[in-house]
Amino acid sequence: MPAAESLRDTIARALPYFQAEIAPRLASGQDIIVSAHGNSLRALVKHLSGIGDEEIVGLEIPTGEPIVYQLSADLSVERRYYLSEEA
Repeated sequence: MPAAESLRDTIARALPYFQAEIAPRLASGQDIIVSAHGNSLRALVKHLSGIGDEEIVGLEIPTGEPIVYQLSADLSVERRYYLSEEA
């Protein structure tokens, strides 16, 4: 048994949950806060931002620094920023 979960495995686990549970709530206009561990967040950022496999490997997501996604009605990204950038 592996000691860690690969990003590919994390994506395979996290995206179906996002599609089934989070996306419908977003589509209905709800605001959602997702709090997760590094690879789970990386999987969601990869999906939402359309980041390629090579680029996502180098993406660092700072601990405790919220990323805000503003989405359109079709859930495409209109704006992405760190909450600290709005201060």
